[in-house]
Amino acid sequence: MKGMKALRKNYNKVLLLSSVCAFALSAAFALNTFYYVSAAPKKKPSRNESAATAESSQTTQPTRSQRDIYSLSSKKICWGQGRNFDKLNRPQDAVVSQQKYGELGGLFIDLTDTDALAAEEPARKKIYLTFDEGYENGYTAKILDTLNEKNVSAVFFITGDYAKKEGDLVRRMIDEGQLVGNHTWRHYSMPEKSIDTCREEISLLHDYVKENYGYEMSLLRPPKGEFSEQTLALADSMGYKTCLWSFAYKDWNANSPGDCAQSLSKLNERLHSGGVYLLHAVSPTNAAILADFIDSARSKGYEFVTP
Repeated sequence: MKGMKALRKNYNKVLLLSSVCAFALSAAFALNTFYYVSAAPKKKPSRNESAATAESSQTTQPTRSQRDIYSLSSKKICWGQGRNFDKLNRPQDAVVSQQKYGELGGLFIDLTDTDALAAEEPARKKIYLTFDEGYENGYTAKILDTLNEKNVSAVFFITGDYAKKEGDLVRRMIDEGQLVGNHTWRHYSMPEKSIDTCREEISLLHDYVKENYGYEMSLLRPPKGEFSEQTLALADSMGYKTCLWSFAYKDWNANSPGDCAQSLSKLNERLHSGGVYLLHAVSPTNAAILADFIDSARSKGYEFVTP
């Protein structure tokens, strides 16, 4: 009888010791697993995963960058370079706007080689040549021929409709080293639309051009030159510089093309360093005078550059 009690007592001790050991092993395993999971390097999310996360955040709590965008003014600004010029023949409104909106990603005029109070032309005089391509009117090929002949690079701002219909011309622009810019998917006035719609207008065309042409755009021209502080900041947050202009003239009406001599005179009279020239590729006049304008500007010491 005493032997049985002793045996039972020893059995209970063994059972208790086994339970303690099992608990200790389980705790050690859990701690070890936590350590290696915590210490393991985190996988960098793919661009699609990041986009999905960002998209999800739009329906929950805004990110800091989104809050910053919404804190800015949504007032629509209808851009025009104005008719007042400084000593360097630069539109004063373009100079002021560059100083005001440059930090939001706006490009109205290049001031890097000068300053607002410059009294003389800088050693390096630059011109940015840009073309808006809302639709094709039969003159883009000739413009590309001239740029190629003169070894000049320019920016062509295309819409979604142009990207879909004019594949050969878009491909030629890219193959010949021209820059292709985003003129939005549907050519809406951006300040009249919500931030989400504006984001879509930029991203739809961006993705289409990337998928179909293997080209990634980084320059935006807002339709009609209409923008707000919010749309500038939105584009900037998406990796885009918003390109306005410091020279434009009435060249968009294809049914009423201007006189070649008079049009060339306007382009030459308003030459200024850092100038961003907006020309419409639907104009037969622009196609006809482009070579002469390039030669004239170069003879005055200007060089053609891109943003």
